[in-house]
Amino acid sequence: MEQEQKNKQSIAWAMVVVLGLATAMFGYLFTTQKNELTQQETMVVEKARELAVTKTKLDSISTVLDAKIAEIEKLGGDVSELTKVKEKLEADKLAFSRSKRVETNKYLGKIKEYEKFLVEKDEVIAQLKLENEKLVASNDSLSTHVGSLTSEREKLVQRQAELSDSVVTFTAANKELSDKVTKAAALKAQNLKILTVNSRGKVKDKEEYKASRVDKIKMVFTLPENELTAQESKDIYVRVLDPEGAVVSDDATGSGEFEVDGAPSKFTTRESIAYQNNNQKVELLYDNSSQFRPGKYNVELYAEGYKIGGGNFTIKK
Repeated sequence: MEQEQKNKQSIAWAMVVVLGLATAMFGYLFTTQKNELTQQETMVVEKARELAVTKTKLDSISTVLDAKIAEIEKLGGDVSELTKVKEKLEADKLAFSRSKRVETNKYLGKIKEYEKFLVEKDEVIAQLKLENEKLVASNDSLSTHVGSLTSEREKLVQRQAELSDSVVTFTAANKELSDKVTKAAALKAQNLKILTVNSRGKVKDKEEYKASRVDKIKMVFTLPENELTAQESKDIYVRVLDPEGAVVSDDATGSGEFEVDGAPSKFTTRESIAYQNNNQKVELLYDNSSQFRPGKYNVELYAEGYKIGGGNFTIKK
């Protein structure tokens, strides 16, 4: 009887220990899971905050840019550059809102560039205001002293002419700056290779080729990233210059005319590509309708009025 009592007590203690261990284990698991959920919640909240801050900054820059455009227009300045930046900003805002996986660091970098641009335009506005104030002051002075000494009137007219020249000079300088931004946004063809393709489709990469074995030329190059370049369809023009410097062209195979440095010129072939701003690889193929003559040929690539790359190949006898 006494032994049975001891066995019952031992079983009871064992159950207490098991329950205690189970409770401790559940408590540990609960605490661990709670900590993980808390960390995940913190990360989600932080990401949401980053997205909200980035969107707010983009919206704020858009509002400020609208105000700058309106103010410069009122002062008689050129707003073409600001309008282009406005279009790019709206494209960035749309891409940001549609992106499923937003890289906030990328947009924060763009925001810094936009903010820098706005600061530069503050200087432009200040200069325009100063010039306008001088013009107004000169005109008021001229009106006040109409009928006074002829020499004073002539001085005021001269001053007004000088101020007008300053406004013209500033407008020209602003256009020059806009042209520089446009040039900086131009495409660049890097690592250009000029290959040949024979009638069987075999591609070769040599310094010299036999004319009888060249049916097509293949141009392979890379378009590097450029944040100033709009991600859109781009026309790539190819000029193949024969040994005498004449453009190889055949209207039946897609040749035509375009402008180079403001003057019309023939191009050999043209192809449209979708610029993606991701160091994309581009391949262009030109099917020559007649056999290449022996000699050295130069290849030039153009886009949006700018030469973006070039190379050469040689046809031997």
